[in-house]
Amino acid sequence: MGGLSMDQAFVQAPEHRPKASVAEADGIPVIDLSPLLAAGDGDADGVDALAAEVGRASRDWGFFVVVRHGVPAEAVARAAEAQRAFFALPQERRAAVARSEAAPMGYYASEHTKNVRDWKEVFDLVPRQTPPPPTTAVADGDLVFDNKWPDDLPGFREAMEEYGEAVEELAFKLLELIARSLGLRPDRLHGFFKDDQTTFIRLNHYPPCPSPDLALGVGRHKDAGALTVLYQDDVGGLDVRRRSDGEWVRVRPVPHSFIINVGDIIQVWSNDRYESAEHRVAVNVEKERFSIPFFFNPAGHTMVEPLEEVVSDESPARYNPYNWGEFFSTRKNSNFKKLDVENVQITHFRKN
Repeated sequence: MGGLSMDQAFVQAPEHRPKASVAEADGIPVIDLSPLLAAGDGDADGVDALAAEVGRASRDWGFFVVVRHGVPAEAVARAAEAQRAFFALPQERRAAVARSEAAPMGYYASEHTKNVRDWKEVFDLVPRQTPPPPTTAVADGDLVFDNKWPDDLPGFREAMEEYGEAVEELAFKLLELIARSLGLRPDRLHGFFKDDQTTFIRLNHYPPCPSPDLALGVGRHKDAGALTVLYQDDVGGLDVRRRSDGEWVRVRPVPHSFIINVGDIIQVWSNDRYESAEHRVAVNVEKERFSIPFFFNPAGHTMVEPLEEVVSDESPARYNPYNWGEFFSTRKNSNFKKLDVENVQITHFRKN
């Protein structure tokens, strides 16, 4: 397993500890993407209806579930199998591909969210590994996104590269639907992701936890990037904060689906028309849980600000521009170790 043992670093403040039972979420939008996949057959009305559905979900929930999404079931199964094989390796074999602050891809078991340690171990990789590896410039040097592949795990790299390619295709389709829903041309957002994107895939393993009433697999947070495309197994544990009453509700796993989170960047691009969803991951005593989020992020040089098409005299820009590469690397480092201050958030760039 993860070799994690319960100590004070994992303990959430009393107000953030999970309740013994969390209600199952009701009414989460489940969106069938097949009209988009068939769009070449002239189903423009179906695509417009789909975009409107995605827009409503992004506004009301900040996330939604997609089915009939075009990602081959075999690619998902191979990635999930490779993920389980990696976390079944002995600890020293996993540690051989450990990440560092300067090179943040690879294995680690000490991530912090809101400065509390998460009950999980992870392996991060970038889906596009083309030489030279992408770097994100930061104030004190460059972060190098260079994959560390486990040497002796046959098929692991191939499974992850195949999965990354298939999910990236889905992410671009979702980006098109988001753009359409905002009244923009379909490829309006694509340019931000064309070169040197900072997208990465995370393999999460949540071992059984002796104190699930005190710890969380991931503490409450919002995703900093543009979109997150999440595969989860059938164990369950993802909670989202419901907009209507602020209560935490559990997202039931839907077979052959992905959960899509609207991230902070889309919240800023849309000038708050859409809002990223606050979520967390609960753990349990008996079962390990696996998930694979695909964090779809733009190029490091992107200046993130409300899009000119969505701002006007009546609806002025609510955010000052910020550099994504600097923001991302600051978040990456603050997740890596406990800091004395809260890590950077988009609220820091909100205009008064």
